[in-house]
Order: sequence, then structure tokens, then C-alpha cells
Amino acid sequence: MVKRLRINTPGQGLHEITEHVCRVVYESDCSEGLCTVFIRHTSASLTIQENADPSARRDLERWLQRLVPEDDSLYTHTTEGPDDMPAHIKAILTDVSLSIPIIDGALALGTWQGLYVWEHRKGAHAREVVVHISKST
Repeated sequence: MVKRLRINTPGQGLHEITEHVCRVVYESDCSEGLCTVFIRHTSASLTIQENADPSARRDLERWLQRLVPEDDSLYTHTTEGPDDMPAHIKAILTDVSLSIPIIDGALALGTWQGLYVWEHRKGAHAREVVVHISKST
């Protein structure tokens, strides 16, 4: 089963999509297998991160911002704005696909884990996330 999700991001930051992906797993009627999540963009990424305390996400966002600043004079890819090249770098430092086992019809996430689109651009974007469910035989 393959499902495309449209995720609207209001701007930079971690945007939780756990519920969306869980719904796809439920609709697949898969009791055991693998869920692969893939984002079809080069300036946003995916991550599994803590979903209980928002300060963890804020700290991660600030840390990545310091690691890859938007005002680096070495960037030559600047046609789409000062946040574009840093967004590409941030995407390669994180993930564009994730694989999560499905056990007993649910994602095998830990207690404090959630799935996130990590938007690296400042403006609002419509992101496409592909969810592929492979059932165990």
C-alpha cells in the first residue's frame, strides 16, 4: 500500500505527522510489516524525535540553526533566497526517509517518539510525504 500525504508547514521547525502516518497504517490493515516514510523535497526532512516536551524540539531547532547559519558568505546557491542553501544542507544532515516496524497493527515507536517533518525554509510550504506499507508474509 502506498499513500501520499500533503503536509502544510507554516515555516521552519518540527511539525508532527505521527497521527497522519498512524492513520495510513490503520487503513492498510497490516498487522506486521514495515512502514517507510519518504519526503519528496530537498529543503525539508523527516525525523523521529521526542514528542512529550516541546523544549527538546526547540533546542534541536536552535542547535541546527547555529550549525548551519543562513548568512554564510560561502553560499553561491542563493537564487531562491538566503534560507534555501542552508535548508539543503540541513536536509542532508537529517533524513529524507524513515523505516518503522509495524507490530500488532501499530507503529513500533517508543513511548516518547513521534514522527516529524522538519521544515528548513522560513515560508509556508505544502510538502508531499509518501508512506509505503510492506506487509510481512
